[in-house]
Amino acid sequence: MKNMISIKNTITILFSALLATVILIGCQPKPKTAEEVIGQIANIDSLNRIEADTLFAESWELWFSMPLDHNNPDGERFPLRAIYSHNDFNNPMVIAIEGYKIYTPRATEPTKLLNANQINIEHRFFEKSRPKDSIPWAYLNIFQAATDHHTIINAFKPFYKSKWVSTGISKGGQATIFHRSLYPNDVDVSIPYVAPLNFSSEDERVYHFLANVSTPECRERVRAFQEELFKRKEKLMPMLEQHAKDNDYKFGFGLSRAYDVNVLEYSFGFWQWGGLDCTEIPGATASDEELFSHWTSIASFTFIEDSGVDAIRPFFYQAMTEIGMYGYEVEPWSRYLDDVTNITFDFTMPKGHNATFNPEPMQKINNWVQTEGNYMLYIYGEDDPWSATAVVTGDKTNAVRYIKSNGDHRTRIHSFSKETQEEIYSTLEEWLNLEIDRQ
Repeated sequence: MKNMISIKNTITILFSALLATVILIGCQPKPKTAEEVIGQIANIDSLNRIEADTLFAESWELWFSMPLDHNNPDGERFPLRAIYSHNDFNNPMVIAIEGYKIYTPRATEPTKLLNANQINIEHRFFEKSRPKDSIPWAYLNIFQAATDHHTIINAFKPFYKSKWVSTGISKGGQATIFHRSLYPNDVDVSIPYVAPLNFSSEDERVYHFLANVSTPECRERVRAFQEELFKRKEKLMPMLEQHAKDNDYKFGFGLSRAYDVNVLEYSFGFWQWGGLDCTEIPGATASDEELFSHWTSIASFTFIEDSGVDAIRPFFYQAMTEIGMYGYEVEPWSRYLDDVTNITFDFTMPKGHNATFNPEPMQKINNWVQTEGNYMLYIYGEDDPWSATAVVTGDKTNAVRYIKSNGDHRTRIHSFSKETQEEIYSTLEEWLNLEIDRQ
């Protein structure tokens, strides 16, 4: 009998505590400003009001105290930066998932279309969103980053009751897909832009793409330019030496190797960024200065230069261990290179770490994309080499994919024809039950 009374008393106490919690939450004043929202979120270490985009009433830079390991929430933490921009509590919320640092707090394309609020989330371990002393590489993976996004979304969910949309560009588009696959109910719709789904650290689909992109005539102009660079290496090396000196570039694998790798990078860079007719590529009659100027405008050495690599080393680490990358075929250039195997980005790995790729996470995500990935709108550019490994949606979901003819890595919804834009807007309106701002 005493045990029964004890159990009854325990239940009564627990119920009373739960009721008190519910009443306390219900009594909290409904926030009227972004600052009041911030005041009700517990794990923000610091904040700073910043100049807002004209679409927003106010914007704040926030630093969240984030678990280094979400499987151990009581363990070590690190600061994670976000930009919170408030428009109206009755409007949708767009989560701008970054793949690198936050480059701009301006309104994204989906935010403008929906007249929405916006939260930009920096990717863990970029810029100052990392532990102070060193990067603990073991915690840089798809799960940990996606759970960062999930944590911040949950912090704001109680205050914005309209629709939620996630979006990201390139690596941010990848992170958008990854987050949605692990936390599918966090948002209503996702719009990843130019987001590859790579299956290895040297995804060979890119080689096939570069061998077939655009027209044979354009591909030959690109190939001929690369060959001309190899032919003139001895003459152009002094220019590279001066270029490196002027820009304080250092190359851990040496200047000669940097020259060769950047010649190989040229074709990827040319098609990725577009903006130039292939007939404008300098030919065999161009001067050394013309060749070098064009080359460095398309394939910047910052991508392989030591400080440039260091600035985005978290990207390279992820690429070589989980999210995939491309490499460079050497067989077509065997006349100029001593390599007997393709060149990969192993050289970008942190000291003491091997480029060991785990294919399982991407296989799981690809399976989710094709069987469960509903309400996903994918945007790609036809000539962008990252489209070589574009998402394949399958026929088991309502996801849609749009590929802009001759588009590049800068392809957005507004890049398409008016007819296609209208089709995209209608899809979003149907999914969200909201009206798109077509201005």
